[in-house]
Amino acid sequence: MDRLNAGAIGVPGVEVRVLERCASTNSVLLGEVLERPVLLAADEQSAGRGRRGRRWHSPAGCGALFSLGLPLAQPAGKLSGLSIVAGVAAVRALRALGATEAALKWPNDLLLRGAKLGGILVQTRARGAGSAAVVGIGVNHRKAPGLAARLRREVAALEDCMQPLPSRNAVIGALAREVLAALRAFDTAGFESFRSDWDALHAYAGKALRVRLADGRVLAGVAAGLAADGALQLRTRGGLRTVRNGRVALA
Repeated sequence: MDRLNAGAIGVPGVEVRVLERCASTNSVLLGEVLERPVLLAADEQSAGRGRRGRRWHSPAGCGALFSLGLPLAQPAGKLSGLSIVAGVAAVRALRALGATEAALKWPNDLLLRGAKLGGILVQTRARGAGSAAVVGIGVNHRKAPGLAARLRREVAALEDCMQPLPSRNAVIGALAREVLAALRAFDTAGFESFRSDWDALHAYAGKALRVRLADGRVLAGVAAGLAADGALQLRTRGGLRTVRNGRVALA
């Protein structure tokens, strides 16, 4: 098995820890007082979560799973675009590693050739005048047998596009370094500089979409970038609409 090793992950200025198994790396870090950046990687998570509380499936040894927690100067109320920033950074890192077709799906999915490669879950809490943020990232390193059938959707893994396949330590390290740099840039300069980068990496940019809203209604339109807070914008027959919560699919 490709074993995780804290020393091999190597992110300067970050405390790196590795667990064989835990419920959720995000939950562990959210329970701590984050005075400095901490990275927690786990070989397996028994209660890993995605957006809207959905379970993240990744058997032992198949995924690059970690959370990066750090204090931020921005208050929690101003962190709405944080998952977008983390997504941009993650795709930059994956492309630099060799996954040149990696792309983004709003708000927090990582795609490879249209199939789900991974996901991001950002959680925040107040910390004095600022905040603490925990960014959880899960990327399929190798394909788990039967996973696509269980999820009833197409699933991708890094082994589909990268030969030789980098170790999980190398993947986690590259992702964490890029995400950390992006979070620090966001903390000092804000969200605006990431909007155009996100659109350039958006798998569905300029495409016709259907968005199922929380109340069950379906909104149809063409992807038209992001609002100032990271919400998805759709150009519809009735004009420009802003979506802050919903399930996105190609029309």
